Formats: sequence, C-alpha cells, structure tokens
Amino acid sequence: MTTSHQLWSVPGPHITLAKNEVHVWRASLEASERVYSILQRVLSTDEYGVATRFYFERDRRRWTIAHGILRMLLALYLDVDPSKLQFVTNDYGKPAIASPPGGKRLQFNLSHSGDLALYAFAYDRQVGIDVERIRDNIEYEELARSHFSPSEYTMLQTLPLLIRKEAFFLCWSRKEAYIKAKGKGLSIPLDQFDMSLTPGEPATLLASREEPQARERWSVQALAPGTSYVGALVVEGVGWQLRCWQWQREGSAPPG
Repeated sequence: MTTSHQLWSVPGPHITLAKNEVHVWRASLEASERVYSILQRVLSTDEYGVATRFYFERDRRRWTIAHGILRMLLALYLDVDPSKLQFVTNDYGKPAIASPPGGKRLQFNLSHSGDLALYAFAYDRQVGIDVERIRDNIEYEELARSHFSPSEYTMLQTLPLLIRKEAFFLCWSRKEAYIKAKGKGLSIPLDQFDMSLTPGEPATLLASREEPQARERWSVQALAPGTSYVGALVVEGVGWQLRCWQWQREGSAPPG
C-alpha cells in the first residue's frame, strides 16, 4: 500500500479507530507556553526525568511535547486520563500500554525529527513509523555504505546525484519504520532486508533475508509529512485503510 501524498485532516471532538484502519497523526513540536505546560503535566515522573536530561532546552521541549501529545492521543482512543496511562516495554524497548482499559489491544508508535512528530495507531496489528528531516550535515553516502544492503547501496549509486540524498532518507525512514514495527529495533541488521528508495516510486519491501515471508506479512506506506521531511509507515498485514490527522491545539502551529 503506497502513496506519495496525504490529506492531513483536522478531526472533530470524537474519533473512532475501526479494526481495518490505521491512523497516522502529524504534530508540530512548536507550542505555546500554555500548551507546553499542559503536555508537561501529563508526563509520568520517569518521563519528566528523561526530558530533563537533554542538554539543550530545545530538545527538552521537543521531547516533552512529542510524548505529551502521545499520551493525549492514546487517551483520546481509550477514553482515559492521559496522566494515568502506564507503559511496559518488550525486550527490545518497544513500548505498549500496561493493562489497557477494556482489554483494547491498541498498538502505537511514535517518531519525531526536527520540529515534527508522527504517530501511528491500530488495533490488533503491529505498526512502526518514522519521520526524517532531510538535512545536509550528514555523510549520507558513508552511512548508506555501512548500513544499507548491497542491493540498496547499488540502487542508490545508480540514481542521479540530484536526487540521491532524498533517496537515502526515503530508504532510511522505511528501514527504521520496519524494525520498529517488528519491535526488535537494531537487533535486526539493517543490511538483512531491502527497501525501495527511488523518489516517486512506490514504497516497497523488496526482500528480507531475516524473515523469508516478510513481504506477505508487512505493508509499507510512504508518507508526506511536510516540506523537507520524509516519512514511512509499516503495518502488519494487508487490507487496511489509512487515515491521516493533523494534531491541533491552541498555540500550536501546523507544519509547512
């Protein structure tokens, strides 16, 4: 399932996540002091501690806003107090809701880069999401050589130089979303599976050497989060429908 454009709709006060749907939310990490204070208050003591360990104030704010919004969105789906949510993690660090109300098996994932965050939600199917700000201050050719599969690196080298950097970030976001969906993080070597990477072509898992049936089990979706950003969503199974939402709160600004 692939597309290059999304309509990011602002939802009404009530929202329903159907069993065959995957919801993706986009949020700006710029917020007024009032909104920032609200989001800060819903964090747990442990989360607040994580935020305070960032050296730069900008990074503290972005982490706080991103995780505060996650709690707000989970509370929206589960109809609970966002500050009361508790999380557990698997052996690889992927979070899940501890004792979800009503036994609802809501799966979720979060990614943020620069001043933008993306969130994915689904029932009874694993999801992974990644957003990357396309930036100039990295040696993307060297990163591709050391982390991409030989097939991916060869594909990258055949592209015109003008689009090679975008292709790198497209591939990177898809690889990140895939290992996050599987819930095993970097225990899955990034060179053990191949993603499509050519700009304008469908997002596809081309091959996997660590899970032979992966192409039948996982769907890849390209996301268009905003100017100078790329994103990817990986979902367990097929036959699902994507809905994209824009987080809005007083004092927050939508991304360009």
